[in-house]
Amino acid sequence: MLRNYIKIAFRHLVKNKGYSVINFGGLAVGMAAAMLIGLWVYDELSFNKYHQNYDRIAQLMQQQTLDGEIVTGNNVPIPLGSELKSNFPNDFKHVVLSSWTTRHILSSGTSKFTKAGNFMSPEAAEMLSLEMVHGTWAGLKEPGSVLLSESVANAFFGNADPLNQVIKLDNELNVKVTGVYKDLPYNSEFKEVRFIAPWDLYVASTDWVREAQANSNWSSSSFQIYAQLTEKANVQSVSAKIKDIKARKADQNELRFKPEILLHPMSRWHLYSEWKNGLNVGGRMQFVWLFAVIGLFVLFLACINFMNLSTARSEKRSKEVGIRKAIGSLRGQLIGQFFSESFLIVGIALVISLLLVQIMLPFFNQMADKEMVMLWSNPLFWVGVITFSVVTGLVAGSYPAFYLSSFQPIKTLKGTGARMGLAAALPRKVLVVLQFTVSITLIIGTIVVYRQILHAKSRPIGYNREDLVTIHVNTPDIHNHFNAVLHDLVKAGSATSMTESMGPPTEVRSANVGFDWKGKDPDLEAEFATIGISHDFGKTLGWDFVAGRDFSKTFSTDSAGFILNETAVKFMGLDRPNVAAALGETVKWEGRSFRILGVVKDMIMESPYEPVRQTIFFIRPRAGDFITIRINPASDTQKALQNIEAVFKQYSPDAPFAYEFVDQEYDFKFESEERISNLAAAFASLAILISCLGLFGLASFMAEQRTKEIGVRKVLGASILNLWSLLSLDFITLVLISCLLSAPIAWFTMNNWLNNYEYHTAVSWWIFIIAGTGVLLITMLTVSYQAIKAAMLNPVKSLKSE
Repeated sequence: MLRNYIKIAFRHLVKNKGYSVINFGGLAVGMAAAMLIGLWVYDELSFNKYHQNYDRIAQLMQQQTLDGEIVTGNNVPIPLGSELKSNFPNDFKHVVLSSWTTRHILSSGTSKFTKAGNFMSPEAAEMLSLEMVHGTWAGLKEPGSVLLSESVANAFFGNADPLNQVIKLDNELNVKVTGVYKDLPYNSEFKEVRFIAPWDLYVASTDWVREAQANSNWSSSSFQIYAQLTEKANVQSVSAKIKDIKARKADQNELRFKPEILLHPMSRWHLYSEWKNGLNVGGRMQFVWLFAVIGLFVLFLACINFMNLSTARSEKRSKEVGIRKAIGSLRGQLIGQFFSESFLIVGIALVISLLLVQIMLPFFNQMADKEMVMLWSNPLFWVGVITFSVVTGLVAGSYPAFYLSSFQPIKTLKGTGARMGLAAALPRKVLVVLQFTVSITLIIGTIVVYRQILHAKSRPIGYNREDLVTIHVNTPDIHNHFNAVLHDLVKAGSATSMTESMGPPTEVRSANVGFDWKGKDPDLEAEFATIGISHDFGKTLGWDFVAGRDFSKTFSTDSAGFILNETAVKFMGLDRPNVAAALGETVKWEGRSFRILGVVKDMIMESPYEPVRQTIFFIRPRAGDFITIRINPASDTQKALQNIEAVFKQYSPDAPFAYEFVDQEYDFKFESEERISNLAAAFASLAILISCLGLFGLASFMAEQRTKEIGVRKVLGASILNLWSLLSLDFITLVLISCLLSAPIAWFTMNNWLNNYEYHTAVSWWIFIIAGTGVLLITMLTVSYQAIKAAMLNPVKSLKSE
């Protein structure tokens, strides 16, 4: 029986090739899109699960009340580590102190690389369950040791044994390789960590860190701490225990910030990373839900196509149903026949979709910034695919199976059973409206996301980012020869100015409290971004002054001066009657008095979607490890960079030369939203494609069904335009209804999404007009082909009787 079902189903598909191709194509594209989204969702949900202690690892977080708002950060003081180890041994298996992940120079002989890495406590290797290729986790316990990732070890030593080899760190520290671990996967928070050096080496080699640890400084929250809980410990209960640990140890000056310590489990790092006023409000999880829903919708649209085309062609198979029933076929057998066709189509579509996914995965990885692979060996993948296919087959085949098998044999054999007018057409119309409502909503959403990106990109950033390059230096060589380097670059015509700073122009790496000024509310605890710079920072970046002047080497007193941004002046209440009133005012900080020399326009250094923080710029004796150079616009950029490299090599021969363009680094701030926009655009296009495939099939069937009617109308004088409107009007009406339904859904959804950003655009009315008009034009083109083709048929041929 089953063999007969499949044979008949196959014959039917071969006989109706166009119908079959549309069904295969629509389902295959829908299933491929759903699979790609499924892989993306799986990758997001499995983030950090590479680490065997995933469900026991947490990061120590600190909450403080600043400006009346609870601020949450992962920067904590050093003494917290020893306090946890000493007083909570039953709750913590490992407590790991860590530096921030930063780039360092690694060198051995003539090989020199700049790689990102961390200084961490010796328990880090075991806590992170590093997969060791050479050596053991215990290797980090040796003083002056280092663990290298496999890729770095291969770059240095090739096939030679890397153990006990000595390399140099930042051209200063000799460290011995005591272990090599497999590179961490792309979906790990530690994916960029290419080496791990002992925490004690960090303390011994860095003065301010050694001082903070020696003095048990609870005020300096400049470090990270990770912890692995014991088997019996619970994150919530342990967080409650350690909540007031800093409040009990810190001095009175720190207590005014109402500090609290808590644990943020690894399972929430990636998807729940956003905090507002002390509450964990979410993060990327909203995108996981968004794309999961989009994937289901795209698949559902493909299923709708199949149901619509199958029911639309019911008249052609009505006599088949009548004859089968007349000779004794039961309704259950007919249902089985139609389901066999459904599952045959789904089976073929599944094979095609797997091929499509395999072909498209590299492009999708590039678009989504992932390194996903097909999970061929994962049983869960096959369970999911099979379940997925069965459900799709049932959903796609259920309506045709039960609808077609319900025909009465007498009526169908007389030719009246399948002509049920509105009753038969209504479900198809509802499904078409649903299809296009989803598609238009996706298009509107894509346009809003794109506009939000453009809105943020058009925001004034407070400096000129063109022709700026930033170089991270890990040695003091360039600083010690700063004037000579600048002289050589200007003389060669490669640069016009150069400056040093604590961080690149696109980041804020330091924030402080404890500022006091005239008129300040004694109860106000304000945090300011604090940027240590050299004298030519403003000149190099192209500051836009609102009032006052820049720092000058001519005035030695400028070392006790501040330059504030507009937000800072307004926050401090020094802008009355205007910001110029702030000039000359005194600001006290850390026991010193600073005079306000100038006010500059707000400089966007952090998220372009958020308000600019109140920021203070000050002269720092050794400003920092970041050199920013303005390339001479009159020179060739590549030649200028080659010359800059040569000059840097002259004064710092042992340091690799690596640079970053400031405008590109600024553009990276839009990367996440642009990726979402591109993915949304891709899936919105797929939704329209699938919807139009179905519409094309329906238009083809409707034209075929009304061939004789069209012939009669042509004989009676109907023009091609009359016939086109006759065949197209119904579909255009359905799309117009979809436009009306999608508008409130899209407005509500996208308005809520935009409210996540402080600086955002609006959902303008013209977006709905553009989306609706665009879909309407696509619909007209899709339907018009079949309508005009039918209208141009010779009526003599169409009116011939069988």
